[in-house]
Formats: sequence, C-alpha cells, structure tokens
Amino acid sequence: MKQIRHAWLIALTALMLSACSNTELPEGIEPVEGFELPRYLGKWYEIARLDHSFERGLERVTAEYQMRNDGGVRVINRGYNPEEGSWEQAEGKAYFIDSPDTGRLKVSFFGPFYGGYNIFELDDNYEYAMVAGPDRSYLWILARTPTLDDELQARLVERADALGFDTDALIFPEPAETE
Repeated sequence: MKQIRHAWLIALTALMLSACSNTELPEGIEPVEGFELPRYLGKWYEIARLDHSFERGLERVTAEYQMRNDGGVRVINRGYNPEEGSWEQAEGKAYFIDSPDTGRLKVSFFGPFYGGYNIFELDDNYEYAMVAGPDRSYLWILARTPTLDDELQARLVERADALGFDTDALIFPEPAETE
C-alpha cells in the first residue's frame, strides 16, 4: 500500500509540474523566422500587456535581455509599483525551444517552471515586437523606446485583435523613462 501511495504521489507531482509549465505555441500564431538573438538583446519597454498577477499594478515596465554563460538568455523584468512606491524586479532565464533562428523560447522565473515566449511580430530593425505566451491570454507589445507612434501602435493592436487576442483588455502602463 505504501508503494502505491508513493507511486501515486510521484505521478501527481509530475502532472502538477507539467501543468505549471506550458511552452505551447497558441494555435494560429507563427513565431518569427530569421530571428537574430544578438539584435534582440538589450532593453525593451512595455507598451501594452494583457493583465496577469505577476505584473498587476506595475507601471514603467522594462525587460532587459542579456546572454548567459550557458548559452541561454538572462531576463530582467522591472516595474514600478505606485501603490507601494517601490520598484519590483524579477530575474529569469530563457532558452530556445526550436532552432535559434526561430523566435520561440521558454522562460522561467520560478525554478523548473517554464512558460512560452513566442515572438510573432518583429520589425526588420528590431525596434518593436509582439510576444505571446502559451495561449492568447498572454500578450505583450514591446519597443526599444518608451512609446510608439500612434499609427504603429494602432496597427499592432489591430493585428493582435485579428489573431484573436482580447485587445479590449489591453493595459497601456505609464511609460518608463529612458536612461
């Protein structure tokens, strides 16, 4: 009986871990090809996002990507919490899921738990990007500058809407300041 409980506990733990890690690609979303990681590295400013608890209430959000010694990417997300009057920062790591020339990575901020980071829109100059998580409840519009041209921003929101993201729920946080 004890062995059965132990096997059941191991199976349940494995199931829970796999449920917490989701690196899927949302149906109908295609990651960019010809991706060049060195050009993507550096600081990005969050222009818009769909709400999730890990970023809730944050303003002036940035993401910085740096190479890791193991070939992965160091991810530093930073945002200002106006309610607390303080900055919050989280550090994670990311690795390619497919080929390094495909904008599809898995990212982790919590130990062995990974989520999808799927770059599906990226301009030729790496000045703006749209990123989906493992499903359509995750969306970020990022740029190399704290704000985007209104026309470009509207085009990106329109594209996200056409792909089935809930763009009416997008949050446009107060922009970060350039350094």
